[in-house]
Amino acid sequence: MAQTRTEDFRLDDGRALRLTYAEPDGVTRGGLVVLHEARGITETTTGMVAGLAGEGWLVVVPHLYPGEAGSAEIGHDEARDKVSGLSGESVLAATDIGFAWLAGHGLAADRIGVIGFELGGSVALVVAASRDIGAAVTVSGGGILEPLSDGLPALIEVAGELRVPWLGLYREDSDVATVEKLREAAASAKIATDVVRYRPEPGAPEAWARALNWFDAHLR
Repeated sequence: MAQTRTEDFRLDDGRALRLTYAEPDGVTRGGLVVLHEARGITETTTGMVAGLAGEGWLVVVPHLYPGEAGSAEIGHDEARDKVSGLSGESVLAATDIGFAWLAGHGLAADRIGVIGFELGGSVALVVAASRDIGAAVTVSGGGILEPLSDGLPALIEVAGELRVPWLGLYREDSDVATVEKLREAAASAKIATDVVRYRPEPGAPEAWARALNWFDAHLR
């Protein structure tokens, strides 16, 4: 299994951020920015990173939370406070540094994607409505009708502005009406979109396969 590493990364223009990343053993298929959940970089996140690197992707996780600890794993109560401090500008700025890190490894924008789970899934859609990359995947992203914080938009408000192919993966036991509203909003975008409900099995193999297939189809 691919090993994850964490380092502080600084761009020539002075922007800096802590990044966690993993490199594939062989040929690099493309680059993926993974956006972490509300509790930070948990075992779920590192497992996703290692799995994607094992599939041949160069993967980087920007730490969305500021401070000395970055996005180290935290408890639910602290996570609520951290999420409340996020804004569209802050998450886009962090993601841009992740994109710059991948570009520094020789990857063009059309070979770069973004994927996130829970909080990260919501942020992935915000990014996909604001940046020109190759593709995006949201896994169980909340904040569909009501924003996760005062500084973030509700997903239904920006879904029609999607600029890159976007796949939304939601558990079968999630609210049907809410997910369908997001599907309808995304369908109005002038780009390929899809919303799929997946079975909540251990490891979510169906969601995993669909995400990989989406990136294979759109990152060339």
